[in-house]
Amino acid sequence: MAICHASWVLTVVVVVVVVAGAAPHHLLVRGASDDDGGPSSPSALAGCDLFRGRWVADKSYPLYDASTCPFVPDVFDCRRNGRPDDAYLKFRWSPANCRLPRFDGADFLRRWRGKTVMFVGDSLSMNQWVSLACMLHAAAAAPVRATFTSGEPVSSVRFEDYDLSLVLYHTTFLVDVVQEDIGRVLKLDSMQNASEWLAAHLLVFNTWHWWTYRGASQVWDYVQDGNSTYRDMDRLTAFSKALSTWARWVDADVDASKTRVFYQGISPSHYDMSKQQQESQAAGMAPGLVGGGGSCLKQTRPLQEATDAAGGGGTTTSLLAPVQAVVRGVIDAMTAPVSLLDITAMSQLRIDAHPSVYGGPGRDGMDCTHWCIAGLPDAWNHIMYAMLLQQT
Repeated sequence: MAICHASWVLTVVVVVVVVAGAAPHHLLVRGASDDDGGPSSPSALAGCDLFRGRWVADKSYPLYDASTCPFVPDVFDCRRNGRPDDAYLKFRWSPANCRLPRFDGADFLRRWRGKTVMFVGDSLSMNQWVSLACMLHAAAAAPVRATFTSGEPVSSVRFEDYDLSLVLYHTTFLVDVVQEDIGRVLKLDSMQNASEWLAAHLLVFNTWHWWTYRGASQVWDYVQDGNSTYRDMDRLTAFSKALSTWARWVDADVDASKTRVFYQGISPSHYDMSKQQQESQAAGMAPGLVGGGGSCLKQTRPLQEATDAAGGGGTTTSLLAPVQAVVRGVIDAMTAPVSLLDITAMSQLRIDAHPSVYGGPGRDGMDCTHWCIAGLPDAWNHIMYAMLLQQT
């Protein structure tokens, strides 16, 4: 992807204890529901597609002020980096046939007291992890006592008064890249560090965006699948094999009675069509698979307000269908209960929510892959919270 985890994480682990005052009251107290009609109880969500709906302008948003959240890296802090508009912060996700229960950060902190919530994946996992950390920081009782540890591959935010840890475990592909005599080998059937994830009570996984790893940015020289080693492999095929390795591990090793598992769906990019075609063709995919929809530069409004009746986000979302099919197929074949955060369609609409050129000092170029904080990942966490309530 356009950035990597190491671009902001210190190579030497540093612990910082942050004590902050309470966020403004209007950011913490919301009504009984965040929507404007329909059932809102967790049980009523059972028959509702939370990912088909519309973006509603809401002046009470965002849920927190990123400038008061001590965990936001420069690369996601678009306003601090000079983005002049703020309309992208003031949209609320509204499912078509039900209401999302309000996000209650204090309730989340209480429910997950003494637990570990772990995000395992690439920089889009970092996006969601930072978002949830800020949402909870805004809701925690003042003065907030939070310990922030930044490192590689593990970073964490611990809310001391709740004995709750939010952990980010950085792994670009879930499966391993191993240095061997022949060079760097991407091993599609190996996850040597997976045992380190077993202590978590909530696991949120993510991986994809493999198409950007070509040329100098590619971090492997060979691909190993079982007893066979190849110079390279079709990215969609490799993704399917890697995700199947992850699925077998979850089925065999994760205790569903103790740990809930989510998979973060495919987060779309919004580069201009020429770059989209170049990247998708280089990856051996059909043109348009990257997500498209035009460049995110100077975009201040969603592409459209609502997903279509089938739950898609327009024609560009359908171009991601082969990738989504891999995810759904692998999860459907699992024996373990895994919840899919099917974020593609709702995120495809938000061409306005990327950093674009506001990625921080020293970062040149366009970032239409990651998302500003505060911003779109807050809605992912809001939906995950609703799904957890439903599963309670």
